[in-house]
Amino acid sequence: MRLKISHTTSYSYDQPVAYALQQLRLRPKSRAEQTVLSWDVAVEGGQRQVSFEDEHANTVDLISFEPGVREIRVHCEGEVEVADTSGVVGKHTGFVPLWLFQRSTPLTRAGPQVRALVAAFEREEGLLETLHALSSHVIDAVPYSTDQTSPDLSAEQVLGEGHGVCQDHAHVFIAAARAMGVPARYVSGYLMMNDRVDQDASHAWAEAHVKGLGWVGFDISNGISPDARYVRVATGLDYLGAAPVSGMRFGEGVENMLVKLQVEQQ
Repeated sequence: MRLKISHTTSYSYDQPVAYALQQLRLRPKSRAEQTVLSWDVAVEGGQRQVSFEDEHANTVDLISFEPGVREIRVHCEGEVEVADTSGVVGKHTGFVPLWLFQRSTPLTRAGPQVRALVAAFEREEGLLETLHALSSHVIDAVPYSTDQTSPDLSAEQVLGEGHGVCQDHAHVFIAAARAMGVPARYVSGYLMMNDRVDQDASHAWAEAHVKGLGWVGFDISNGISPDARYVRVATGLDYLGAAPVSGMRFGEGVENMLVKLQVEQQ
């Protein structure tokens, strides 16, 4: 399936910005399950300083703001050909060892609530089947709700809230999988929805490593493994390592953000 994506993130400030840097993880790569046919990232109100690959082999653009800017706009657009591999990404690659993905982070720490969730569901005979059962168990414990949209909540906090969005589901799944001794990671990317072209935000899901298959994706929010409607962009230990945009800014002004995203089949 060929997907066309147009993604614009605009930031406005009530005071001029003296200095700011942003890291953009907005460039998908060609892999076994997807081929990037075209892709471009443009920045208004800032300039690209350098592009590099991080420890997870994500392509990162480092941009600086023009001094005194009050608005900045990041626009990416392109086409990607995607194959349906039932969520199987394949063998582990990149610059970090597989065991690193068993390490907890502040957002994926397995506290009492994560451990209770792991203990409360019945494991299947095989690991792949067990992970699918875990995915179902997570969405039962944390129903989808946009009442909470902050990516800063840990897996423990999300379970305490009792609801969440795709980032939250991914963090809970990752924390639980690692507590079971399974390497797991966070994925940011795009999903073509069947009922709309315009979307409010990009998507997120999780991947776990299964012996004999390699990395396998689990979209907990939608209860499926990623298919030809999904475009993988970046991976990390949690949201912070795979966030589409992250950075720092000097100043006390108020920031407003607006996202415009379209994903459609060509």
